[in-house]
Amino acid sequence: MTTNIEPIEEEKAKSLNFIEQAVSEDLAAGKNGGRLNTRFPPEPNGYLHIGHAKAICMDFGIAEKFGGTCNLRFDDTNPAKEGTEYVDAIKEDIKWLGFDWGDRLYYASDYFQKLWDLAIRLIKEGYAYVDEQTSEQIAAQKGTPTQPGTPSPYRDRPIEETLDLFERMNKGEFEEGSMVLRAKIDMASPNMHFRDPIMYRIIKYPHHRTGTTWNVYPMYDYAHGQSDFFEGVTHSICTLEFEVHRPLYNWFIDLIADETYRPRQMEFNRLNLTYTVMSKRKLLQLVQEGLVCGWDDPRMPTICGLRRRGYTPESIRAFVDKIGYTKYDGLISVGLLEHSIREDLNKNATRVSAVINPVKLIITNYPEGEVEYVDMDNNPEQENAGTHKMPFTRELYIEREDFMEDAPKKFFRMTPGKEVRLKGAYIVKCTGCKYDSEGKLEEVYCEYDPLTRSGMPESARKVKGTLHWVSAQYNQEIEVRLYDRLFMVENPAEEKEKDFRELLNPDSLITVKGYAEQYLAETAKVGNRYQFQRIGYFCVDKDSCPGKLVFNRTVSLKDGYKAQ
Repeated sequence: MTTNIEPIEEEKAKSLNFIEQAVSEDLAAGKNGGRLNTRFPPEPNGYLHIGHAKAICMDFGIAEKFGGTCNLRFDDTNPAKEGTEYVDAIKEDIKWLGFDWGDRLYYASDYFQKLWDLAIRLIKEGYAYVDEQTSEQIAAQKGTPTQPGTPSPYRDRPIEETLDLFERMNKGEFEEGSMVLRAKIDMASPNMHFRDPIMYRIIKYPHHRTGTTWNVYPMYDYAHGQSDFFEGVTHSICTLEFEVHRPLYNWFIDLIADETYRPRQMEFNRLNLTYTVMSKRKLLQLVQEGLVCGWDDPRMPTICGLRRRGYTPESIRAFVDKIGYTKYDGLISVGLLEHSIREDLNKNATRVSAVINPVKLIITNYPEGEVEYVDMDNNPEQENAGTHKMPFTRELYIEREDFMEDAPKKFFRMTPGKEVRLKGAYIVKCTGCKYDSEGKLEEVYCEYDPLTRSGMPESARKVKGTLHWVSAQYNQEIEVRLYDRLFMVENPAEEKEKDFRELLNPDSLITVKGYAEQYLAETAKVGNRYQFQRIGYFCVDKDSCPGKLVFNRTVSLKDGYKAQ
């Protein structure tokens, strides 16, 4: 059924990116019967990363914006590297980002028979031949961008012989690498992709959907455009590295399309992010070699890793909106991604008190055994977010770095003789401290002013420092994983002289023990996100279990990102 889609209103057109503008013009011209059908075509050979999120937002987002549809099609043409684990993970990630393919789930393997039949037709029409050269010989005789290639000695073999060999390749009679099917185009073309590209290769490995039915599998350049055509895709949106492939995409499409319908390939810039790598091959190495704790390690740029770290779908989509789509590759600061999650969590995360480098604070004039419950704001950025109760006792934990015995003039935290406010409770004055036998700070002492509890008239007395705290008697012990950038250098890809694994940040994960208020023990569930006051934003990790709370640092509180 054909759906007529009205072109976007003229006043909105100025805000369109160049791909949206092209789609709008195609719809206005009535191309493909006024239909819009995009597709997202991941290979099920790894987990999706933040770069794929940008493509997902383009493919699904443009369909949503113009009232079209978007297919999810798995490019499952290399069974040796693919599996259902990756298929399931990709589906989960797309859904989590907020997109849905509905009933438009497809696989390139759905078209193996059609692709085979088309290949047979091309052989019969003289457009394809079986080549028995090695991959090294084929690469050598392709020439260079400035020198034409030389024809394969098998280029003009008889059609019947090629048909016979191609059939036998699929029956498993030949070893992997011994033969390929090549398109016969132009060995002198200035476009290297036109120099008799490989269409099929032998792979003797069970496919996760078709089993052992096939022993030959189509190459991307052959399968992709034809799969688009079989599905009715109107706009095949790719990243810039496929721009040089577009003439070949069109050459294959010309063999089967007519004036009534043809898919159009367009390209945008891929996402390159500082302090990480986007190569699936390198990410797989990190996983397989145990350099990270799986695909969902919170240091990884994978969508599942970002999810586990505490990123939200809204923050990732906001980040993609900020960086936009262009025709020029560049390097995006990870600071902008961190800025996006801070914006989101600042508005939505519940504030709690947690101490991750604790030292005991004893209020010497506070009654022993007494417990007060003070009100703590859940989120001052939200209307009607409410409060929760927090127990206040004689002995508390504060951050070790919030005390300094010999403090400089502008140190506004706890130091002997100075007053600070304990958030939500009282103003206290530091009276001294105690060190253990090894010279490590063991206890800090102070006195409180009972007239300065939050809400009392004296509480308005101005002091320059406010500290967070947790009761030493009523708390929840927590494990905190402090994640940092995975790599030490801004652009690992530029470090050509070093193996990328040598550039890994040895301090990308530091695990500490701390204490949090009891409120977390009662409310925290896996995936919940919180602001640890004065420390950062944290997410409850899946390793948590009854009696054990594990938190991942999503991002620090300080936002150092500045727009260029």
